[in-house]
Amino acid sequence: MQASIMASKPLSKDSMQSTWRTAPRSEWNISHYLLDALNAHPIDLDKEVPVHSKDEKVPYMPQWYLHRWVIFYSAIPLLLHETYMAFTGRAMGPITAFNFYFFAFNATVIYQVHILRRLGHKYGFLDGDKHARDGVPDVGVAKVVTSLYKTTGSRLILSVFLSYNQSQRPSQMSWAWLPLEIGLYGIVLDFWFYWYHRLMHDVSYLWKYHRTHHLTKHPNPLLAAYADHEQEFFDMVGVPVMTYFSLKLFGLPMGFYEWWICHEYVAFAEVLGHSGLRIHSGVPSTMGWLLQMFDAEIVIEDHDLHHRKGWRKSHNYGKQTRLWDRIFGTCTERIESEKGNIDYENTAEMPLF
Repeated sequence: MQASIMASKPLSKDSMQSTWRTAPRSEWNISHYLLDALNAHPIDLDKEVPVHSKDEKVPYMPQWYLHRWVIFYSAIPLLLHETYMAFTGRAMGPITAFNFYFFAFNATVIYQVHILRRLGHKYGFLDGDKHARDGVPDVGVAKVVTSLYKTTGSRLILSVFLSYNQSQRPSQMSWAWLPLEIGLYGIVLDFWFYWYHRLMHDVSYLWKYHRTHHLTKHPNPLLAAYADHEQEFFDMVGVPVMTYFSLKLFGLPMGFYEWWICHEYVAFAEVLGHSGLRIHSGVPSTMGWLLQMFDAEIVIEDHDLHHRKGWRKSHNYGKQTRLWDRIFGTCTERIESEKGNIDYENTAEMPLF
């Protein structure tokens, strides 16, 4: 029997009940149809999800798989842009550039959700022996849809406004600085994010703007930006702007194309970090080797524990690294991804296609 969205009494705005995918389509609205048309679902309802006990070893995913994925999909629009300028002799105006990269950004995020769903059905999810992953809540389908284009759109508006030079080709970006920019961008962004995020938890007045995001204890990739408008503003505008100007202050060029690649790295980490995949995998960074030396790299379980164990007071506030959690004493112990429980021989792969 199909579930009904409308038959029961109205749900609380805090409800995480997710039954809309099995409800009659006559009760759907445009947001339901859009998510379904994009096939942007965290799991397939007709496929099994493997369940593992906490002490079963967790497969390891090397970082180079993640770098390969981000670089490949961030390069596609750059190559198309370069080809357009080379063959037409024309520049791509700022409005056209925004729309072009906006489409590419969203397409990449949605395809990443597809790949992570496939991996979820292969490897299962963290804490899967206790609780399944939360779905997109019945009361929040429209919020999830709008958060997707608001998150990508606002970051690209900033990038175009602050750094886009229509006469410059992608091939003319500052290649020598790019590895340093990618690595520092994640670390510096995480400094600003750490303190904004921690204050959201520690300051009573600010918590009310963050609590919606913490309604999920077992998030999925689509809930990465499930939040109220005030939090979205800081996530989408405040933190990236402060990071951009910080790196400019350091003397880094941070042109549009380099910033585009940095955005792709950050978005990849945000989606992966909310996936809950039962894989030991860190956020890709060109400074990952340095973070590992100080046990400051972040893995999927770290942010998952932030949601699962935290509420008003929490831990693991970073989302790109654990560097600032290490420095300020807010790390918590891993459970399934603790060192003795990682299977380095049974490696997992992030497929390109």
